[in-house]
Amino acid sequence: MTERIIVKIGSSSLTSDEGGLNRERIAFFSHEIAGLHRAGHQVLLVTSGAVAAGFRRIGYQSRPKLIHEKQAAAAVGQALLMQAYQEAFASYGPDKGGIGVAQILLTRADFSNRKRISNALMTIEELLQQRIVPIINENDTVSTDELKFSDNDMLSALVANLAKAKHLLILTDTDGLYTDDPRFNPDAKRIDRVEQISEEIMRFAGDSGSSVGTGGMRSKIEAARMAMRGGVPAFIGRVQEPGDMALAIEGTGKGTYFDTSLHNLPMKKQWVGFHSQPKGKIVIDDGAESALLQRGKSLLPVGVRAIEGDFHPGDVVEVVNLQQQTLGRGVVNYSAWEVQAVAGLSTSEVRRRVEVNRIEVIHRDEWVSLKV
Repeated sequence: MTERIIVKIGSSSLTSDEGGLNRERIAFFSHEIAGLHRAGHQVLLVTSGAVAAGFRRIGYQSRPKLIHEKQAAAAVGQALLMQAYQEAFASYGPDKGGIGVAQILLTRADFSNRKRISNALMTIEELLQQRIVPIINENDTVSTDELKFSDNDMLSALVANLAKAKHLLILTDTDGLYTDDPRFNPDAKRIDRVEQISEEIMRFAGDSGSSVGTGGMRSKIEAARMAMRGGVPAFIGRVQEPGDMALAIEGTGKGTYFDTSLHNLPMKKQWVGFHSQPKGKIVIDDGAESALLQRGKSLLPVGVRAIEGDFHPGDVVEVVNLQQQTLGRGVVNYSAWEVQAVAGLSTSEVRRRVEVNRIEVIHRDEWVSLKV
């Protein structure tokens, strides 16, 4: 049966610690993906590695820190990365003419704009229909720190939800999530399957990463959580030997599986929770936090304590508690000045002060919880 599969490969798997592409690893991953392609699957590759591939070529001695230096390195490295993939996939295909690949560069702003991301999706659909492998990366040459993905793990989850994939494979140099760091604790045990991401799971993830890449295990768990919320099962683990990628699809891979039995947000809520850019922030009290997270209620004016930003009815806003912890996002029914005017007031008092179509600041049908 043909399935749509998202494969995410990070910088540390594609480059050396000193920078530059590892052609042998790129050839290996291309071989694995070609196997899935020959089996009839539709494969999208989300790849990192542009900055790591380009910074040595441009003349930097180490991975750059300044944004304009990273953008310059990405501009050089992106061409090197695509050339490497084109050459690696060229020897595969039924007639040995090679599997075609195509480059798609996305930014956070693309996902926030429904028309732009719809156009991107149409392009992806056409490429898959023509049996081309889309190779997706963040457009580092134009992204700014404020609008960047924290890493390509998050990008892969967004693409998985957008494309309605059946599998998300997030490849890493460890064989899944452990109860502790197996490099230092020999008693650490691998967690084979996760049905719900709890605070304990997040603690297990820690905050590890590499000098070449940007994402550690924690970012991969966050990405798996996002994919799960969209109904896409995820795998985090190692693909090191021939056939490992097929095993990951079959459910016997070297890693941790994240199920979707408890999750499946509709597309509208996926956009609110994950794709949109909040226009402001609303701070709420403990009672409102409990109502939103535990009792499935709407946010009423009485629970509001403060606001930040300038927003209007229909905008998406972020909701935080008194400790400034993000609780979720929602579509607001009030403008910023109206929320400020009615903050902390009872429903009856609100009706006397302002005219609004709905009394709820955020209705529960327009709310997405993001708290673990």
